Amino acid sequence: MLPMPSAQQLRYLVTLAELRHFGRAAKACAVTQSTLSAGILALERQMDVRLLDRDVGKKVVFTPLGDKVVVRARAALEALQGVLDVALASREPMSGPLRLGVIPTIGPFVMPALVRRLPAAYPQLCLSLNEDVTHNVMEKLAAGRLDLVLLAMPCDCADSETLPLWRDPFMVVMPRNHALAHLPDVPVRSIVRERMILLEDGHCLRDQTLAMCRQVRGWTQPEDEAECAVSSLYTMVEMVAAGMGLALLPRLAVESPLMAGQDVVARPVTGAQAWRTIGLAWRPRSPRTADFQTIAPFFVPDSITDTILPL
Repeated sequence: MLPMPSAQQLRYLVTLAELRHFGRAAKACAVTQSTLSAGILALERQMDVRLLDRDVGKKVVFTPLGDKVVVRARAALEALQGVLDVALASREPMSGPLRLGVIPTIGPFVMPALVRRLPAAYPQLCLSLNEDVTHNVMEKLAAGRLDLVLLAMPCDCADSETLPLWRDPFMVVMPRNHALAHLPDVPVRSIVRERMILLEDGHCLRDQTLAMCRQVRGWTQPEDEAECAVSSLYTMVEMVAAGMGLALLPRLAVESPLMAGQDVVARPVTGAQAWRTIGLAWRPRSPRTADFQTIAPFFVPDSITDTILPL
């Protein structure tokens, strides 16, 4: 009978599959690169299989069998995390570690208030934060490396339980002297004729912006779109101020100091489904579901009055 893989070995494997880099995977697992490599090699020897294709140079490439094992390893880690969750849930409610993931287009505008209010209300909770793009935080959630995620929907979160909190409308940001700036609100058909500044691949706000543009009949994605892809909302606003194009920002960001000092204006968008839904996600059937539902109101900024659920 083959020896059972350890949870640590499976965690090394899944993290390497997520990051595709030995150094970054080792750092994420808080071990040395040699320790992580040795752990995966030991796993291969235990099972007498090849999980990694080591004939392709320095790239991290999994064998077809390796890809299948990663899927099972992720599910196994999720089940093991469920065991720990049951133990945590049996203790005093609202206590123990809470590993929260949040996406970059929400974090800066919600986290400062949350990290003050939540520990004050529940001092036995030990809150830690991880900011990353949607795909990555959802992978970490599934692998048991996060307990709860604050994200924007729609998204690929079908394998999680979700709780919608509030609707965050999109607003078009443009230079103050732009031809559309005199309008109280801007039809989406007018926006799609403009050059749009987008976030890089991996950000759900980029996908949501493109999805809104596609609601206009006849719109096609510009070939030069990649030239206007940036990594942060702050850079987007600076490029708009420089006259390089328009941008769609969520109202959550517009109402923050993000645009302070920039010669730009923001207007609501009409003529399309122009909003995203902010909500929470966690692993299905988590024993901490009641805790997550209880703390949900702490994630809603005081400025939000039109929540989706009666919090």
